[in-house]
Amino acid sequence: MNTPHKIGFVSLGCPKATVDSEQVITQLKAEGYDIVPSYDEADMVIINTCGFIDSAVEESLDTIGEALHANGKVVVTGCLGARSEMIKEKFPTLLAVTGPHAKDEVMQAVHKNFPAPHDPFFDLVPKQGIKLTPRHYAYLKISEGCNHRCSFCIIPSFRGDLVSRPINQVMQEAAHLTNAGVKEILVISQDTSAYGVDVKYATHFWEGQPLKTKFIDLAKALGQLGVWVRMHYVYPYPHVDDVIPLMAQGLILPYLDIPFQHASPTILKLVKRPGNRERVLERIHAWREVCPELVIRSTFIVGFPGETEDDFQQLLDFIAEAQLDRVGCFMYSPVKGAAANELPDHVPEEIKQERYDIFMQAQQVISTAKLKQRIGQTMKVLVEEETDEGYVGRSYADAPEIDGLVYIETDQVLALGEFHQVEVVDTDEYDCYAVLSALLSSHT
Repeated sequence: MNTPHKIGFVSLGCPKATVDSEQVITQLKAEGYDIVPSYDEADMVIINTCGFIDSAVEESLDTIGEALHANGKVVVTGCLGARSEMIKEKFPTLLAVTGPHAKDEVMQAVHKNFPAPHDPFFDLVPKQGIKLTPRHYAYLKISEGCNHRCSFCIIPSFRGDLVSRPINQVMQEAAHLTNAGVKEILVISQDTSAYGVDVKYATHFWEGQPLKTKFIDLAKALGQLGVWVRMHYVYPYPHVDDVIPLMAQGLILPYLDIPFQHASPTILKLVKRPGNRERVLERIHAWREVCPELVIRSTFIVGFPGETEDDFQQLLDFIAEAQLDRVGCFMYSPVKGAAANELPDHVPEEIKQERYDIFMQAQQVISTAKLKQRIGQTMKVLVEEETDEGYVGRSYADAPEIDGLVYIETDQVLALGEFHQVEVVDTDEYDCYAVLSALLSSHT
């Protein structure tokens, strides 16, 4: 029997890139390749890169250089791979360079250098594929690309226009995941609420029922699977209103990740970002009337070209009014290829940093106050890790890696990747501290 070829894999970037990595690794395993954790063990290395902001580009380039130095046989894929000429000029000895969501091209490069050990049709791979996340949660990518042309963003140049996956295929994948024991599905795309607009909301059949390729239909269908369903990258279109009652009913998590980016009308116009501050605030208030438990997280950019002190103050006023639960912030980064780089009146770096610090301090006050309201509440928590001090988990309000944690004090042994009930006894700026209340027998 031939010794399987060993492939090293480095995955960088956002959850969409993580899904791309999972697809490639699944195919590699299906064809009999071994995935190894070090450069020294690998016959070759695949690097899935990120090119969204300057720091991500730098990390990707450093990783490529490191892999070439340590191993020598490297294939580059991912968003930065779309700038193939730049990469090949800097690293001329690379085996191949491909763009994002390019599983077939990556496999061709692997086959060219290390032929497949066997035919995958005669080998078993789990229906859910190989996942890079812990067993209890998984990302579900419902589309590729984006129809927006936000001036700070170069993702469409990497990933193209919106291409929605047929809803029956999405539901089949979701069903495979839940049958494999996944407790939480995180729905991702570049614009989740635009799902299906490119295919005119085409109808497909899932388990004998017609479903439109549409955000609301998808939410309803996923809500029947009996697991946590968390919505990411949702733009605040009017039709998002239709999903809020599903949250109030407990079908999907009362959680929305909405990339608002800014609040000043002037900046939103420059950014070419859909959204109106007043209407957005009205919508947020209306959502909370329907579903008081709703948690909203968002990301913002400070220091965008042309941003004045008044623009920045409008942003501070917005977060004070909106009372968002979780917020991330970036300082504007002039990523190569972004249209915004051509705008006048770039903000000095020291002013960017100052505004970033002020913004995050203001949000920290809001987040701290909102978390304090949870003291005394009993919450359902998905337990993920055991530490010397106890257990660590997440509530419905906490998405993995980007939000807070729930630290659980208990003498009992808790099963990881399972739900438990806890009582919140203390909080800080980001996290909750709790004691075990009672084991939750149901997974729903």
